Amino acid sequence: MSLRIYNTLSRALEDFSPLEPSHVRMYVCGMTIYDLCHIGHARMMMAFDVVQRWLKASGMRVTYVRNITDIDDKIIKRALERGITIRQLTDEMIAAMHQDIGALGIEPPSVEPRATEYVPQMLSLIGQLEGKGLAYRASNGDVNYSVRKFEGYGKLSGKSLDELRAGERVAVQDGKEDPLDFVLWKSAKADEPDDAKWASEFGTGRPGWHIECSAMSCATLGETFDIHGGGADLQFPHHENEIAQSEGATGKPLAKFWVHNGFVRVDNEKMSKSLGNFFTIRDVLQQYDAETVRFFIVRAHYRSALNYSDAHLDDARQALKRLYTALSLVEPAAVAVDWSNPYAARFKAAMDEDFGTPEAVAVLFDLASEVNKTRSAELAGLLKALGQCLGLLQGDPKAFLQAGAGLDEAAIQAQIAARAAAKAAKDFAEADRIRQALLAQGIVLKDSAAGTTWEAAQ
Repeated sequence: MSLRIYNTLSRALEDFSPLEPSHVRMYVCGMTIYDLCHIGHARMMMAFDVVQRWLKASGMRVTYVRNITDIDDKIIKRALERGITIRQLTDEMIAAMHQDIGALGIEPPSVEPRATEYVPQMLSLIGQLEGKGLAYRASNGDVNYSVRKFEGYGKLSGKSLDELRAGERVAVQDGKEDPLDFVLWKSAKADEPDDAKWASEFGTGRPGWHIECSAMSCATLGETFDIHGGGADLQFPHHENEIAQSEGATGKPLAKFWVHNGFVRVDNEKMSKSLGNFFTIRDVLQQYDAETVRFFIVRAHYRSALNYSDAHLDDARQALKRLYTALSLVEPAAVAVDWSNPYAARFKAAMDEDFGTPEAVAVLFDLASEVNKTRSAELAGLLKALGQCLGLLQGDPKAFLQAGAGLDEAAIQAQIAARAAAKAAKDFAEADRIRQALLAQGIVLKDSAAGTTWEAAQ
């Protein structure tokens, strides 16, 4: 492969080749499922959707695991607030997530493990860590990981233990030997519901967040796999702790490549629920069609910050219309991508350089310009085929261009016919009035030798 990926662990672009020829194993930290997904979550899932699409387009078989955290403090709190069981809450939110990200064309992972289904594997891993002296039972009933006993802690975040200790603001909790130590098994509290408790040799309780991903990734992909991904906010402490747990237990590298997507920002602040500046996917899809939202996310490089605004989404809509306009001019031929074609070669070179979607999208616009000039069905087919690598341009061009119109097709066609009659009668003032009246209702008329067509203005 000619693919290079930025590895957070080495802080450098590295040539990528899978551990097993032609088979890529990738784990991505998914959702803690207590509420609807917001656009920041969509950005993370979209980033790795594009990654797995390009790996497949490059001839790889991909086993893509994206987990669901379905036991957590916030989940317990929300279920209690709503007076329902944890399972009722998480089933509801998982269904909502699937609906929302499915609308955005995000393909389902190969495996979607739920944390609650892997508690035995988590307990086994904790037992291994205790046996190696890396875990200890605290006086409050928790089992904690002893960070200072794992050589190399901090290698992902690039911080020494002393730097991390200096930045530690959390008070030492009961039973912790060091503020950096983190919980592997949480002792059950009296006020917690029964469905948040598991019996174990460490006492009744539930797993900590970090151990969940270590157990699920190793159970589904093996002790060492190719790519571990997630949002940049997970680099520390979550992914750092995963490395400590998994490599502490097995003595093997957990993943060859650590890949992190950038934040979504609003007014230069990270979008998050804690800041209250987030927009759910459903909020956004009430204003914008799903493919526009996808294009808005995909055209930015996955590692860059993505600035969310209506203006940027409006611009994405107009840009996407330019691509669909080219596809509306000629019926695209069904083509298999010839990667030696100059446009396809440029697209591939962009994607092979750390999934460079901004440059790849630029190729799509150059190709669209050529389709506009030549009306080539083959080039239109190539445009559609390359778009598919990004999950774009698979819809009906006419339907996309006309979506959002205030009038129905019959009413618009009646106005187009009336305008044609006015022009034939040389009543150009009336013809212009009809055009302006339609424009005021969000309808743009386009005249050509073949006749008059229309599209939605927005």
